[in-house]
Amino acid sequence: MSPKPIRKAVFPVAGLGTRFLPATKVVPKELLPVVDRPLIQYAVDEAREAGIEQMIFVTGRGKTGIVEHFDIAFELEQTMSERGKDLSVLDPTRATPGDVIAVRQQVPLGLGHAIWCARAIVGDEPFAIFLPDELMVAKQGGTGCMKQMVDAYGQLGGNLISVLEVPLEQVSSYGVIAPGETRGALTEVKGLVEKPPVAEAPSNKIVSGRYILQPEVMRVLENQGKGAGGEIQLTDAMAKMIGTQPFHAVTFDGNRYDCGSKVGFVEATLAIALSRPDMGADVRAIALDLLK
Repeated sequence: MSPKPIRKAVFPVAGLGTRFLPATKVVPKELLPVVDRPLIQYAVDEAREAGIEQMIFVTGRGKTGIVEHFDIAFELEQTMSERGKDLSVLDPTRATPGDVIAVRQQVPLGLGHAIWCARAIVGDEPFAIFLPDELMVAKQGGTGCMKQMVDAYGQLGGNLISVLEVPLEQVSSYGVIAPGETRGALTEVKGLVEKPPVAEAPSNKIVSGRYILQPEVMRVLENQGKGAGGEIQLTDAMAKMIGTQPFHAVTFDGNRYDCGSKVGFVEATLAIALSRPDMGADVRAIALDLLK
């Protein structure tokens, strides 16, 4: 029997974005633009490509602008129409009623708690999770990270996470998998540990911000104690499900940019700009001139 389809995605976007202050004092980090699209838009576009229908934003105070970004801006569209402007630039931001839902994480207790806040909307369905800080860009002519994962899920069912290989000295900043059998881009997950010391890391394969999980994880999170950093960790909850359900990792065939850091955000902006046919040549010329 085919597994239930992935129709819903959770986007935990309640963070304060303190690394980007003062830019994020009023503007949510997820709305900072990478060229001409806010960071959150790239994640939503990736979800839509994968066939996901409902976007669930777990927000906090001051984050209402994220939901408004996907609303219809009637006055703006009317003015643009009267002036003969191209309205198609707004197409990616449009959502029909019910496609975008917001729930509030009232207290910042960690990623696991943020996901648990969406339990009533997720219900008894498998669902995807996107960490928008991780900007995943498909190779030219390829598909996005979540589309690759959904395709794998159609064959395997169970739970899947995206992983990347990093230098071993970097693993203490991430969730890390204990790998089992590997077949191409798929790796069986035998265990998970959050931010291990380098000497205790089971591999150099880190969890990279995309997940497909079964709804049972919500019941695990409900009784989940605090873990690394004094927060309720999603990694700890997933680790408890290993052995009770199929669990695999998908190594993303594409490029990943860590937009949780300022350097990574600049790298992403430069990479996206260079790939754009409408500006790539000009940006390359500017970059080369600055490097002289």
